[in-house]
Amino acid sequence: MTGRTAVIAGGGIGGLAAGVALARQGWQVEICERAPRLTAVGAALTLWPNALKALAALGLAGRVREAGTVETGGGLRDRAGRWLARTDNAVLEERFGAPVIVLHRADLIRILADALPDGALRPATVITGVRAGGGAAVAEYDGGALRADLVIGADGLNSTVRRAVWPSAAPPRYAGFTAWRMVTEPLPGRLAGGGVTWGRGEEFGFTSMGGGRVYCFGAAVTAEGGAAPGGELDEVRRRFGTWPDPIPALLDAVPEDGVLRHDVYRLPPLPGYVRGRTVLLGDAAHAMTPSLGQGGCQALEDAVVLGACLGRGAVDSPAGLDAALARYDRLRRPRTQWVARRSARMGAAATWTWPPAVMARDLGARLLPTSLVLRAMKPLLGWTPDVP
Repeated sequence: MTGRTAVIAGGGIGGLAAGVALARQGWQVEICERAPRLTAVGAALTLWPNALKALAALGLAGRVREAGTVETGGGLRDRAGRWLARTDNAVLEERFGAPVIVLHRADLIRILADALPDGALRPATVITGVRAGGGAAVAEYDGGALRADLVIGADGLNSTVRRAVWPSAAPPRYAGFTAWRMVTEPLPGRLAGGGVTWGRGEEFGFTSMGGGRVYCFGAAVTAEGGAAPGGELDEVRRRFGTWPDPIPALLDAVPEDGVLRHDVYRLPPLPGYVRGRTVLLGDAAHAMTPSLGQGGCQALEDAVVLGACLGRGAVDSPAGLDAALARYDRLRRPRTQWVARRSARMGAAATWTWPPAVMARDLGARLLPTSLVLRAMKPLLGWTPDVP
């Protein structure tokens, strides 16, 4: 046992995974979550091979595979429904060592929470600030304060921890488009894989989940802060209801209150993820557009690498803890900021509106050899939890 203590702000994917990772290394963890209980908030998410390898390092990949659905294939289509590129996900699994899994976010949260030590989760606890405390850190909350060897900010895009400890950091910036996420009611039969359809200033994607349900997502160039006057499902149907099959039928199977709308923001690069005895991970450190489906995946990677850096024997002295945190920053900041840039470029291309640019984009996707696509995926999906 290290005898070290950590307070984690945020009980989302990154915060819970960090709690699991540190507990496995002998740390005592307290996870402060503002919600009174962990509920089934959100839609589904795709876990790419890099995320499955992170979950394997936490001992949870098997449970995730049981709870989710293996995506068999995907690809890109144009607005007319013609395939621009196809992907056989069996090839991805063979190449990168893990499958592509789709599951509800609530299922992943439950699996991570179940893996925590008893009493590690503090619901209805809102972190209001962080300050240095004589070689440690103090997390303040309504009604008290928690002193620990380390405070971890895993509290999302609008992180309180980041604002407290990095007060001069640039705030999140609007990415220029809105995203909608939804899960259909159970449908008869099963879709043969999933796919993303590109339009002009808009895109729509879908992939199968368990129980006959389908996870769908759309994106469109919009003004910041806009709201659909007739409801979000009406807005999604207005935008995508005449798109190629099976999109109209999928939208018909979405519950009336089943659409989540989010204006998309990204976080300008931070100069560091560590300051004193405070460290950031997940969206608090590198919020990115959803265009590559890597937000949750990168948070899982962060958690595993942080746990490895803070492992037994590495933090037996203040200098050792400083070195371990510096190592985490050195390993994670360049990679996550690279992924964020790549995701931003993909999101921009997917929502281009100028017709010549749209035609060139679609033609380029159709002509790009599969071998080059796989080669381009390697730096992203070929990640392993082996910390050098």
